[in-house]
Amino acid sequence: MLLSRRHLIRSAASVAIAAPALQLLGACATTATRPPITQRVSALALSPDPAGLLDLAPGLSYAVLSRTGTEMSDGLLEPGAHDGMAAFPIEGDPTRCLIVRNHELGATSPVSAFGADLSRASRIDRAHIYDSSPAGKPFAGGTTTVLVNLKTNRVERSHLSLAGTAVNCAGGSTPWGSWLSCEETQMLPGPQASKRHGFIFEVPAAAMAPVAPVPLTAMGRFEHEAAAVDPSTGIVYLTEDTGDSLFYRFLPNSRGELAKGGRLQALALVEQRGADTRNWSKEQGGDPALRMVQNRSHAIRWIDMADVEAPDGDLRLRGRKAGAAIFARGEGLAFALEAAGPAVYFTCTSGGPAQIGQIWRYIPSPHEGTPREADAPGALELFVESTGLSDFEKCDNIVASQRGELIVCEDGDGDNFIRAVAPDGLIYTLARNADAGKSEFCGACFSPDGQTLFVNIQKPGITLAITGDWASVQRDARRMA
Repeated sequence: MLLSRRHLIRSAASVAIAAPALQLLGACATTATRPPITQRVSALALSPDPAGLLDLAPGLSYAVLSRTGTEMSDGLLEPGAHDGMAAFPIEGDPTRCLIVRNHELGATSPVSAFGADLSRASRIDRAHIYDSSPAGKPFAGGTTTVLVNLKTNRVERSHLSLAGTAVNCAGGSTPWGSWLSCEETQMLPGPQASKRHGFIFEVPAAAMAPVAPVPLTAMGRFEHEAAAVDPSTGIVYLTEDTGDSLFYRFLPNSRGELAKGGRLQALALVEQRGADTRNWSKEQGGDPALRMVQNRSHAIRWIDMADVEAPDGDLRLRGRKAGAAIFARGEGLAFALEAAGPAVYFTCTSGGPAQIGQIWRYIPSPHEGTPREADAPGALELFVESTGLSDFEKCDNIVASQRGELIVCEDGDGDNFIRAVAPDGLIYTLARNADAGKSEFCGACFSPDGQTLFVNIQKPGITLAITGDWASVQRDARRMA
């Protein structure tokens, strides 16, 4: 099926962020304040998968949408290393949606869209390839876009939508119907590359062919991980995947037009300059003088960043020197409109004394991004922190559900799970990667109606659709807690 103009993605006014991302905690946050956190784990067990791919909570089932190496509608091959993604509604057709999907491939991966021998590279205009090696080999990273039938759980069309970038890890959807694809590398021109990397690229979900690859340089050059946009302000929040990363926000000069530039800032705690939020011991390289605990808010301020294209790759180091707080490998991001107000959740993969993960909640100022925010500053809270493998291990991509929880993808060393974290701190398991490769889960996102959870198994590269009675699963988890 080809998309006609009447099927194009909805405008910013009607799409906002897809409904699931606006409902987090809506079922539980019924007062003006958020509920206190009491972290605990449910004993809900999974049902083994006879096919040996995905064990699921009782009441859920899955379908395989696509796999690495499948020929797409444009004659290219589905690339490997599936990572972050988002689902977008199609105007006038609630039975279908568009998914834009990252591929975390380096410069010369053999599982690119062009084939191991690059014989299919001629199918794409070179002007739409951001970078190639000095020898002329197109970079393997980028994004693909797929049209999914929600009734049949089948892909009806697929194509390459961003080409020639590298290590496209996570990103985020925008209220105006596009995907922000983030490069998690700072590769420089040299033996492998012809251009600088470490940027964000915008991909309209409705694009029917590879987009012009324009780096959004004002949003900074660093090891980008994820992005989340506040639909009311257009402010973009950004994470960075390093052991001493910063948490950023981008104030655009023009809402919805990120290419027109803006200001990049880094978060700092009012109470301590250059605060270390990782909760690591001195032996682990942390600062025990500041212990971040649940149910405590920390007032924050924002620091303007200079020379954001960072030719020396030192943006976070300069930010810390200016007083910004550091985090333990910032990764997934989710924006949520709660009964108590907006919130931004983000994961830190190696945070906490056990170094297996933290989830933070940032509460924006009612005057976010304006001169008045100093009168009522935003706040940072530790939402949950893993104390052991039964909580979660190496939390990565996250998404907010309509049923009042965060869905968390694991990127651990052994078995990897998809966990759900309820607003009161209850943690329960939705799925386990039963494949022998035990690869990480990536890119969890909900269909526009909130009923289908799409997720990737990064290696060998599989996109799955999970459906079922989500409310029943949640009730069973509470009963088993």
